[in-house]
Amino acid sequence: MRRVPRTAERVTALGVALAVAGPGALTAILVPLSAGQSRDYVFLYLALVAALGVTLGLWPALLAAGVSFLCVDYFFVQPLHTLSIANQTDLVNLVVFFGVAGLVGGLGSRRRSAQMQAEALTLQMRALNDELERRNREVAESAALSVRLAQSQQQVRLLEETDRIRRDFLANVSHELRTPLGSVLTGTTALAGRGDLPAGAGDELLAIAAETRRLARLVGDMLDMTRIDGDALDLQLDGVDVASAVESAVDRMHRTHPQRTVEWRPPEGDVTVVADWDRLGQVLDNLLGNADRFAPRDTPITLRAAPGSRAMVVFHVIDHGPGIADEIRDRVFERFIRGPRPAEGAASGEGRDGQAGDDVVAATASGTGLGLAIVKGLVEAQGGRVWLDEPPEGGGASFAFTLPAADRSDIPVDPP
Repeated sequence: MRRVPRTAERVTALGVALAVAGPGALTAILVPLSAGQSRDYVFLYLALVAALGVTLGLWPALLAAGVSFLCVDYFFVQPLHTLSIANQTDLVNLVVFFGVAGLVGGLGSRRRSAQMQAEALTLQMRALNDELERRNREVAESAALSVRLAQSQQQVRLLEETDRIRRDFLANVSHELRTPLGSVLTGTTALAGRGDLPAGAGDELLAIAAETRRLARLVGDMLDMTRIDGDALDLQLDGVDVASAVESAVDRMHRTHPQRTVEWRPPEGDVTVVADWDRLGQVLDNLLGNADRFAPRDTPITLRAAPGSRAMVVFHVIDHGPGIADEIRDRVFERFIRGPRPAEGAASGEGRDGQAGDDVVAATASGTGLGLAIVKGLVEAQGGRVWLDEPPEGGGASFAFTLPAADRSDIPVDPP
């Protein structure tokens, strides 16, 4: 848009230069050829003035007319080399020069003005076309983005609906299974206690009861994951004494697995956390059961708890089993993650049920692949964090989690 004024300035400067230099150059050519009549030379100057007027406009033509008249009067009109209007011919020449310059220059100026306006309009049209193309591209991109956004929103709604249906289905199925499982467990346990059973029937009933308990744990894990996913955990946060909670979990471990040694040294002083007693016990049971599942029978499980930084209490559950395979360390707290332990540790002992280490998998205490995911959900719901620590010396796995510390003088401790 700024090219037209600059072009006009260049044309004006060129017109002034040609209006002065053109008659001068013509005079330099004609002076040596002074054999002709001066009136003959006038037509050459008029042609020059007309040409400048057509190409450059009015003002260069008028300037060229003035310079041409001076050159003709000075070099070719008697008396030579003087500037004077001695007769009517000189006056006619002057009028003709400026008349031709005015007429032709005016026409040339109009033509030049129209040309410049056309150029300006062309530039404007070009700029408008560029702007229109840019806006069209933006509109097209906006339309494409709107389509992609609508598709993404539709996919999100579909995924949310699918996830909701999945959670509802799991919750309903899990809830409906608990009652018949409880009846099966009660019935098989009662039958196994009778003394009039055929030989071997009691052992089979106890095996059925064990499998029923395992299935009940699976149903419970599914319900817990559904509550965690839906932020529907019913937590009774209170001040919980760490030593009491850990000792209760150790007692439960010894009742079900009396052969397992758990190394636990209570922390110095009263250490209290803000937690739900039952859910904290569930976290400790899952981690202790997971360690018992994979550690050799003759190795202890180490459990520690101590105040940490930022008003948190840090718990550690350490076993001396084969450890966690490198390929699943970053995903060990995801649900249904089940993979082999490292081969060099798997041969170091047997699993909880006496199976060889080669058959051991990185599952949770119940073997469902949900235990560690439940641990993560329960710890985070109580304001803590859980992670897989660096392996201890001699191999094994070290799980750590934190819970907010509490002042026992402010929050009563009342474990059930």
